[in-house]
Amino acid sequence: MAAPGARGRSLSGLLSAQTSLEYALLDAVTQQEKDSLVYQYLQKVDGWEQDLSVPEFPEGLEWLNTEEPISVYKDLCGKIVVLDFFTYCCINCIHLLPDLHALEHTYSDKDGLLIIGVHSAKFPNEKVLDNIKSAVLRYNITHPMVNDADASLWQELEVSCWPTLVILGPRGNMLFSLIGEGHKDKLFLYTSIALKYYKDRGQIRDNKIGIKLYKDSLPPSPLLFPGKVTVDQVTNRLVIADTGHHRILVVWKNGQIQYSIGGPNPGRKDGIFSESTFNSPQGVAIMNNIIYVADTENHLIRKIDLEAEKVSTVAGIGIQGTDKEGGAKGEQQPISSPWDVVFGTSGSEAQRGDILWIAMAGTHQIWALLLDSGKLPKKNELTKGTCLRFAGSGNEENRNNAYPHKAGFAQPSGLSLASEDPWSCLFVADSESSTVRTVSLKDGAVKHLVGGERDPMNLFAFGDVDGVGINAKLQHPLGVTWDKKRNLLYVADSYNHKIKVVDPKTKNCTTLAGTGDTNNVTSSSFTESTFNEPGGLCIGENGQLLYVADTNNHQIKVMDLETKMVSVLPIFRSENAVVDGPFLVEKQKTLPKLPKSAPSIRLSPVTACAGQTLQFKLRLDLPSGSKLTEGVSSCWFLTAEGNEWLLQGQIATGDIENISSQPTISLQIPDDCLSLEAIVSISVFLYYCSADSSACMMKAILFSQPLQITDTQQGCIAPVELRYVF
Repeated sequence: MAAPGARGRSLSGLLSAQTSLEYALLDAVTQQEKDSLVYQYLQKVDGWEQDLSVPEFPEGLEWLNTEEPISVYKDLCGKIVVLDFFTYCCINCIHLLPDLHALEHTYSDKDGLLIIGVHSAKFPNEKVLDNIKSAVLRYNITHPMVNDADASLWQELEVSCWPTLVILGPRGNMLFSLIGEGHKDKLFLYTSIALKYYKDRGQIRDNKIGIKLYKDSLPPSPLLFPGKVTVDQVTNRLVIADTGHHRILVVWKNGQIQYSIGGPNPGRKDGIFSESTFNSPQGVAIMNNIIYVADTENHLIRKIDLEAEKVSTVAGIGIQGTDKEGGAKGEQQPISSPWDVVFGTSGSEAQRGDILWIAMAGTHQIWALLLDSGKLPKKNELTKGTCLRFAGSGNEENRNNAYPHKAGFAQPSGLSLASEDPWSCLFVADSESSTVRTVSLKDGAVKHLVGGERDPMNLFAFGDVDGVGINAKLQHPLGVTWDKKRNLLYVADSYNHKIKVVDPKTKNCTTLAGTGDTNNVTSSSFTESTFNEPGGLCIGENGQLLYVADTNNHQIKVMDLETKMVSVLPIFRSENAVVDGPFLVEKQKTLPKLPKSAPSIRLSPVTACAGQTLQFKLRLDLPSGSKLTEGVSSCWFLTAEGNEWLLQGQIATGDIENISSQPTISLQIPDDCLSLEAIVSISVFLYYCSADSSACMMKAILFSQPLQITDTQQGCIAPVELRYVF
């Protein structure tokens, strides 16, 4: 049967046939009827005179989770392929990932199915491969993924929204498309019948696709994508949502861990600390030894009782909800991707903390959980445990309105409370509209503060501009915190990699810290500091310190608002810490084996006394025009075979980042020497490419330094130069 009309490469070519199928499926009662309808549809589409073929992936695109770039018409022949067009900031795209994970666990490439993520960025920051790598780790994406930074495939197929799934047959022929989230049943129906249909015709191949997971190349770290941080104002303890490790940390202000709850793997279990699990937790709030947690990917609000050492669920049913009104008791009320939480107070009562405000990113709303019986603005008395919508229609918009239910948010992701007059409001980091908004605690009115633009439907008014009100521009802000001491609001301007400060009285928004560069500068002034997609922040030490969850740098940064300096909070465990998940420490480099061709140079003996420091200066020359290979660490190692006591407590390895600025290696002779003679070996490994990058090589060299240790005080020892020309 001929294809109806001219058939280009866009998804519109499927529209007529698939619409007829979906209407027919509405009338089908049994699974057998549904299977039969899809099978007949495939017979029809497969019989078209001309395939509706997907274009080849353009050359030069960056790939993740694969051994090499994938070709539609070489590698994917004989496969049913699901293309997932997504962008990593999009909550709807995040909601789709569990469906794709489930499909991957049901069918493998051996069965003839493969999923490929096609990352088509909304924000400029999302086009950067390193940021996509972070998202791949954060959301545990294990299928191949391509960075279509210029959206060439998106445009050629005329994809119109995130997420969109396109299901291909074994010839690269388009079979189905699914737009938006919530189509798990259809996804499984269409893929299972497509596999059966083409297996019946002998067109499915069981060859494996070369998968190489990006996450397997990384060392562990104490924190992994920490999303939010808050401070206990009574004890100055910090509570950290260690999102990538699926756990909550309670740490003293020096970084020493008091409690680690959950992790390292995702789960959904209440109980004692050693049994409890979370799934990518985000927002945290602490009061009176009780912590409330936005357990984002479990779609729950959890309660941690530090005195009883127990975790319980206070809102949500553990699956994504679609209810946009609420009103049921918390444990019976479905909710969707809560992203942040903050305490509030009902009615005109003194500071009781009897409301938990929730940034409900999944339904684009602000919700409330009543921790005690009370009243919300312009509402009747509500009983303890009630969980309901307070502001936001549920439509994804940048709409301000005096009536809270008519206002529209776009993935609200950060909350902070200013309960005192004249503010009396919630500040909201509304990420997808790139704005900061306010919600009145008196009447619920939603107002604009900074960012975005006046058109409520335009969610693309982003940038990096200091200014007043609508003239200021942000890019996907995820966190806000109120400085009561200075009457200022701090904003985690996440995709601009900056911390900004807003004066709510004048609506003036300026950059406080961050250059916009994502390199991890660990100790610096505000003006020289760097962040990488900071997700949360909080005020501590009576307004002196601003703690920042520097998410993609896997750190908590500490900003001193008085000295204007930035440092990193070290995270470490003590002997008596309650730590139930394994604490991950930096993996030490392993000394590679020296190639047989590596030159070995024995240096002249050096005499030194206990306590003296030797310095070795690397002075290595590569062939003219050569450069060190990017992405591969050239490095050095110190060893002392048979005299390992010499290196106890010393830095025994390091990287060589620039051949024109090579490191100096230091070795301090211990006070207690177990031998008066020893040989220290310095092994160096250089990975470099020729001037035209046509060939890349590894060269190694071994320097042996004989030591004679004496009791006699020695004068200053000149640095030893380690010279060699490769």
